[in-house]
Amino acid sequence: MKEAVEGCNKIVFCAGARSSITGDLSRVDHQGVYNLSKAFQDYNHKLAQTRAGRSSKSKLTIAKFSQATASEGWELREGFYFTDDVAGKYDGGMDAQFEVGEDGNAVFTGYVFTRGGYVELAKRISLPPGLTLDRYEVLVLSVCGDGKSYTLLVETDPSEDDPKCRQYFSRFPTRLGYSRVRIPFSSFRPMDPESPPLDPFLVHSLMFRFEPRRQKSSANRPASTLPPAQENQHNSFRLVLDYIKALPGGQETDFILVSCSGAGVPNEMREKVLRAKQAGEAALRNSGLGYTIIRPGPLQEEAGGQKALVFDQGDRITQSISCADVADVCVKALHNPTARNKSFDVCYEYTAEEGLGLYELVAHLPDKSNNYLTPALAVLETNT
Repeated sequence: MKEAVEGCNKIVFCAGARSSITGDLSRVDHQGVYNLSKAFQDYNHKLAQTRAGRSSKSKLTIAKFSQATASEGWELREGFYFTDDVAGKYDGGMDAQFEVGEDGNAVFTGYVFTRGGYVELAKRISLPPGLTLDRYEVLVLSVCGDGKSYTLLVETDPSEDDPKCRQYFSRFPTRLGYSRVRIPFSSFRPMDPESPPLDPFLVHSLMFRFEPRRQKSSANRPASTLPPAQENQHNSFRLVLDYIKALPGGQETDFILVSCSGAGVPNEMREKVLRAKQAGEAALRNSGLGYTIIRPGPLQEEAGGQKALVFDQGDRITQSISCADVADVCVKALHNPTARNKSFDVCYEYTAEEGLGLYELVAHLPDKSNNYLTPALAVLETNT
């Protein structure tokens, strides 16, 4: 892979496993995407070093909790959204701890039995000289969760246009075991509705917050591994923190992945095929590269540019598409800013069954003389 990416500045990944054997699917559709994206990142880092600089595609490590100094600067806080004097006489209080064990695991744990209360773990971040977060688009958290919901908050410094410090929040769910959570800066909402939109350049602090009132019913969560005394309770929590990184922004995509929508895959193979494809997609999203993930319907060997195409998100497409049309979408996406950091399905235009919702977008007819991709993708969500 390292030799293959020498001299490349963009990649279109069209490889697929030759069989539906789980091992083959994992090696090609998951590990293959990971290996190639990593080799491409390493190559960009090497180029940057020859220029005595930093690759524009490099991820920024904000916190690495396995380091010996991981616990330094983090502060535990308690707070209230509201107070209830009557209920306050009978509540069980709240408490939180933050410890880094000998195994390198940093654990934020505790309980909140106070009505309207919350606990949080906060730190003023320190970035390398010359770097600011406005060069980045997404925060990536590597955590081991407990199936509960948490809130990530950022706090900003005052600016010329706004003399106040402001807080912005984005909630994220966790699952049992380790996972990576992507939180785009565009998803942060102001705590004060009158605050201006978040400017990442001004961010100076990060906070993890646990709030019992934000927890869903235990019936909607996977089986808990908490001690029996804490089972079926929204008030106790345990979040293991691995790292916090920022993924860079940019104008164009770096890596186009031709994935799979699942349409046309035999039922007996569908689950394991999609599992491998989705694992590869996740590896690419977390690589720091600008990505475009294309999930075509069943591929047909026929002429392209003959039928209108539907671009959609939400796993709703059912129709096929020609290989030529998919190739044209890939080529147009290479230098199209609207394609960066988007995942979408594409197939021939079709008519929905009565009573079922159709795609939300107008179908676009492929034409070499115009760029149909820009209007088709402009309305799709980014960082998907």
